Amino acid sequence: MKSPIFFKKKSFLINKLFPNRKFKKNIQINDVKILKIAQKNDLTFFDSLKYKSHAENTKALYCITTERLQKFLPKTTEKIVVKNVLFEIAKVLKNLYPLADVDYPDLTLKIAKNNRFKGVKFGNNVLVGKNAKIGKNSVIGSNTIIEHDVIIGKGCTIGSHVVLKNTILGENVVIQDGCKIGLKGFGFIPLKEKNFKFPHIGKVIINDNVEIASNCTIDRGSVDDTEIGKNTFLDNQVHVAHNVKIGSNCMIAGQVGFAGSSTIGNNVSIGGQAGVSGHLTIGNNVKIGGGSKVIKDIGDNEVVMGYPAVPFKDFIKNWKK
Repeated sequence: MKSPIFFKKKSFLINKLFPNRKFKKNIQINDVKILKIAQKNDLTFFDSLKYKSHAENTKALYCITTERLQKFLPKTTEKIVVKNVLFEIAKVLKNLYPLADVDYPDLTLKIAKNNRFKGVKFGNNVLVGKNAKIGKNSVIGSNTIIEHDVIIGKGCTIGSHVVLKNTILGENVVIQDGCKIGLKGFGFIPLKEKNFKFPHIGKVIINDNVEIASNCTIDRGSVDDTEIGKNTFLDNQVHVAHNVKIGSNCMIAGQVGFAGSSTIGNNVSIGGQAGVSGHLTIGNNVKIGGGSKVIKDIGDNEVVMGYPAVPFKDFIKNWKK
């Protein structure tokens, strides 16, 4: 399936994006991608040793990075050394995607009609944008908004007052009332004069047989995508920030929050009101107790609880003291 186009994009020669620098070749930059998937005509960025292995193997010809980190990049990659990597990449994104830093209303929305989507049942006042696709045997509740280019697979159940934008749903997905999926996440560069908004150009991918309970918020990716694996269930009022990856067969209880770019493995269970900090990796078969605050990586098969989250046996020992 061809990937939908959610944002209008421009292309620039590298010299146009960085007019005060000299490059070996003045190549056209088509997009901004993370280190792991960037190709020759993509610009990438490297701002943390956590991504060292991705940096060493990147295929990008140009990378924004720091003086300290540039040595880890391949010789084939030209280094654009700066003081603030995220600020520089945000400025580039603003040039390439001039409309991605604000969630503008979709002016292509029209009242859904059954003759356009055969085999789909609609409640009252459902609005659907241009080029949206809805699979057969899906049911869409009243007052729901499905914006342009959104893809909904077969047999999905979408509740009332749901907003879907920049999103691809698999088959047999359930999204209950009041969810907001694919909107811009919380990202900005703090500056003395004025905070600079970080454009979010990614999307949300929700795989088959996922259930999202009422009033959850799932932000689209900033540069990468936000993704939820097959057969994962989210309880009410869960917040999933930009670029988060949640694996398959996970159970996430109410009011859990995931900060940006955290990665959650398969078969993970998380109790209510727990929080996971950004850029962390949670392994497979992990159990996190309710109310816990995870601030460092967790390996496979661990059970943790507390603030900061520690192995459950240690938590019990400390609690008894």
